[in-house]
Amino acid sequence: MTFNPDNYEPASDLLKDRVVLVTGAGSGIGRAAALAYAAHGATVILSGRVVSKLESVYDEILELGGDRPSIAPLNLARAEAQDYFQLRDQIQGEYGRLDGLLHNAGVLGTRTPLEHYDMSTWAKVMHVNVTAALAMTQVLMPLLNESTSASIIFTSSGVGRQGRAFWGAYAVSKFATEGLAQVLAEETSGAGIIRVNCINPGGTRTAMRADAYPAEDPRTKPMPEDIMATYLYLMGPDSAGITGASLDAQVKKTV
Repeated sequence: MTFNPDNYEPASDLLKDRVVLVTGAGSGIGRAAALAYAAHGATVILSGRVVSKLESVYDEILELGGDRPSIAPLNLARAEAQDYFQLRDQIQGEYGRLDGLLHNAGVLGTRTPLEHYDMSTWAKVMHVNVTAALAMTQVLMPLLNESTSASIIFTSSGVGRQGRAFWGAYAVSKFATEGLAQVLAEETSGAGIIRVNCINPGGTRTAMRADAYPAEDPRTKPMPEDIMATYLYLMGPDSAGITGASLDAQVKKTV
């Protein structure tokens, strides 16, 4: 599909009365998405590892006049089945449904040749970036099916579409994420309640980007707040009927 985030102007109440869970909500793109969703009317559930960071975003949402959010701490690297069911029960008890799920949390791993890649690091990256996202989605599916129109967004990457040397487990995990989203989109398309898509945020001024490109001047990249158009579009009703797609959050400039 063709979508230009530079031309998208979401309504101020785009996400009114919608309940949206954001993972990795304490900083970077997750924080920006949580704030953008709240600013457009959503009640946001903030999930992440560091409670103090989630509390900071919680306060920011209240300061901008958004609906009172919820905090759901979760360490995806260590989470077990009961942790996901506890999250489900929390959402069920507070809201009775879930209208949106943004899988933003992820880890980079190391940038090194596959020949030398540490297998424990490989396992962690694949677990956090793919397996944990699937586990959470499985447990939350009944709540998503209680929505009249639910959106699941997975975070992809350019290296998850075209393999690139030295990106190791991160690249492979993003290829897997694209496949996971496509399979889930096919499986849910018949009921027409849940749509499933991917977003490639592109090079953005985040801590992960700094780890991946330590010599890069971060000022050459946009802030997370600058790339929210696609996140709003796929989370809201303007993207009704769009499922199984993978969109770029940034338009590629041509000279």
